[in-house]
Amino acid sequence: MFVSQVQSVQFVGAGPGAADHLTLGALKAITSADVVIHDRLVGDEVLALVPPQTRRINVGKEGFGPSTLQSTINDTLVAEALTGAKVVRLKGGDCGIFGRLDEEIDALEAAGIGFTILPGLTSATVAAARIGQSLTRRGRNASLRIITGHDMAGFAEQDWRGLARHGEVAAIYMGKKSARFIQGRLMMHGAGADTPVTLVENVSRANERVLAATLATLPDASAQLDGPAIILFGLAPRQAAVPLATLKEARA
Repeated sequence: MFVSQVQSVQFVGAGPGAADHLTLGALKAITSADVVIHDRLVGDEVLALVPPQTRRINVGKEGFGPSTLQSTINDTLVAEALTGAKVVRLKGGDCGIFGRLDEEIDALEAAGIGFTILPGLTSATVAAARIGQSLTRRGRNASLRIITGHDMAGFAEQDWRGLARHGEVAAIYMGKKSARFIQGRLMMHGAGADTPVTLVENVSRANERVLAATLATLPDASAQLDGPAIILFGLAPRQAAVPLATLKEARA
């Protein structure tokens, strides 16, 4: 924990969408803030918890779409913190997983502003729970990979040979546009075409959608998605144990 004597920003993970996935600490931070600077992917249920008197600043980013420049976000954080306001930087999912957290911390430190971090549930853990699966299992996978399908240089290269081994599990973020690239790299390195893949769109929200696929059908399944989605490589929905309809009824 890093806190200055004067100004400080609290980074808060909002989870993937539903308010049920907020931590108690996140709820306390949101409801006591003077200013909430939030991402586009923060769920409506979570934003509804922000008190009416609290100022909201939307600094949303959209993959391959309109986005607030990172430099603008950094400047906004610094400017708001320097007023002495209680500033919450609300990020979808977990702050530290593909959330550009370090870039914003660097900007605060350069300005002599402190910070704290409240982690949140990331889409991978919630998506796996939604399909009745665990991300690790004895005898199946001794590790879990959290990777991105797209980085600053374009489609992201990974340890494809290791990932292609039987039983491996990976949560792939920002992988919709790179689905065919991912498929090709994995099959080139020996992954079976029948390897299960599950795509979960709008994780935990009212418009959540689950698509059960295989590595062979991954590009076609990905092309059906419009909203933010996570790809769970190596996992299929446990429909026999927990039907998806039951999961959605429990959510309602």
